[in-house]
Amino acid sequence: MASNLGVVELTIALHRVFDSPKDAIVWDVGHQCYVHKLLTGRYNQFDTLRQQGGLSGFTKIKESPHDFFDSGHSSTSISAALGLLTGRDLQNIDGKVIAVIGDGALTGGMALEALSHAGQLAKNLIVVLNDNQMSISENTGSISKYLSRLTMTPQYQTFRYKVDRFVERIPFIGKPLTHIIFRLKRGIKGIFFKNNLFVDLGFEYVGPLNGHSRSELEKVFNRVKKLSRPVVVHVVSQKGRGYSPAENDPTKFHGIGPFCTSDGAVEKFDTKSFTESFADIMVKAGAENPKVAAITAAMVKGTGLTAFSHRFPERYFDVGIAEQHAVTFAGGLARAGMRPVVAIYSTFMQRAVDQVIHDIALQNMPVIMALDRGGAVPDDGETHQGIYDISLFRPIPNLVLLAPASAAELELSFDWALKQQKPVVIRYPKSSCPTEQDSFALPFVEGCGVMVKSSENAKLLFVCTGGIFPEVNEASNFLTRQEIPNDIYDLRFLKPLNKEFFLNVVADYDAVVFVEDGVRIGGIGSYLQSLVHIQFPAIRSTVCGFPDEFLAQGKRLQILERSGLAPMQLAETAKKLLNS
Repeated sequence: MASNLGVVELTIALHRVFDSPKDAIVWDVGHQCYVHKLLTGRYNQFDTLRQQGGLSGFTKIKESPHDFFDSGHSSTSISAALGLLTGRDLQNIDGKVIAVIGDGALTGGMALEALSHAGQLAKNLIVVLNDNQMSISENTGSISKYLSRLTMTPQYQTFRYKVDRFVERIPFIGKPLTHIIFRLKRGIKGIFFKNNLFVDLGFEYVGPLNGHSRSELEKVFNRVKKLSRPVVVHVVSQKGRGYSPAENDPTKFHGIGPFCTSDGAVEKFDTKSFTESFADIMVKAGAENPKVAAITAAMVKGTGLTAFSHRFPERYFDVGIAEQHAVTFAGGLARAGMRPVVAIYSTFMQRAVDQVIHDIALQNMPVIMALDRGGAVPDDGETHQGIYDISLFRPIPNLVLLAPASAAELELSFDWALKQQKPVVIRYPKSSCPTEQDSFALPFVEGCGVMVKSSENAKLLFVCTGGIFPEVNEASNFLTRQEIPNDIYDLRFLKPLNKEFFLNVVADYDAVVFVEDGVRIGGIGSYLQSLVHIQFPAIRSTVCGFPDEFLAQGKRLQILERSGLAPMQLAETAKKLLNS
């Protein structure tokens, strides 16, 4: 909500000046695309937003011709827009291309790479920089604003082009003189413009503009669309504009659930989440060990590090939207003797796979990587599902992969990881944190899991990763009520695995159901199934995991149902296997 209330006037101005979809507006991340959706024919569907079968919370190509790219992760808009513009130019297709990016997303290295390339290509790309946190210093003074307006006029651009062409054609001294004039112009701009990064990269720059003045924005956009060079339009806006609770606490209103509109109060829940449990663990670890440091990539509240940041500010680092840097920075901290903990959502850690391999695992750095939102993630859709980390990280040498199933097991995982001199990934879901099973508190033995439910004469065994345990437990209880005894084995370790211990666990069962909250392809279930098949050919087994497809938004249970992982579906799968 905060992001969208901050771009109401900006979005209206863009659509009044530019002719979408002939002119392409490419939104970064997509958090701020709700106004755009309302203005492009989706008003009557808006009550389905972020619900199963409804509108996505991000831009989606399949939803509308006005959406040019699927979004969800940050810092992509300039690259995508530049590619779109270049492809159109190569095919002589008319139309402007506008990338809208926030100052936060500009911290992503990909955005800076795209700016560098765009300046090199010198195409007429328009980059709207929506500065809503004042992370880019504001230009001040009437001369600065005057020069910004002046550089946008067609007269100035024509004059500049003619002078540059004339100087280039002067025999012998044309090129050196052009270089001198360029440096002179840059020096003069440097006097008046504190922010000349964009100018140095080859962009025209205009701003800062009042992001809530539609008339000012429209006037500038009408000038900008006549340019034949790349330009950055710097817009200053306020998150949550017009709704005081969101203005006062934009972080809270970033991805908010149901709330009272009169005062912004959010419904409270008694059940503790994995994120909240991790938050408590981090504060405790920080107090006990002065070498523990916490790193996040612009997600302090989402990853549960707020309390740690307040208690130990000198050991807390928010690197901005820069997951690759966060991981390698943690490697440097570890090399210096610290015990860094990198807390990043599973879906965003996809961006740092090379850093995990090259800068952490290859050098065996003792870095703990806490992957929140592992498994099914409600509401946000395809771009945010945390279902690939098991397949991505299991093949990496030196790397330990843990999947705790409860608050007690999460704390045990963390305490165990702190004692290791090697990298450890701890992945856990966006869900409530089970606390009832005493077996979860059993000490850690590397490569071994625990039997969290054991029944007399059971011939059916569930083997599960921690994030899917609540659903497996519900399926197990359903079968028990039907007088089908069964057991549950919680893996704990997805890597390394004590094969001998595991095979001894499954040896006496007739049927084994492997359940994981990751994709089946390359997952732990298929690997374990192959071990069982080789050692015990008579044991029947099946693997339940996420299918080979991108999973659209919905509530957790809806996503699991579409994937055959809901409790009753697991129970039915187990019954069929046992009776086959």
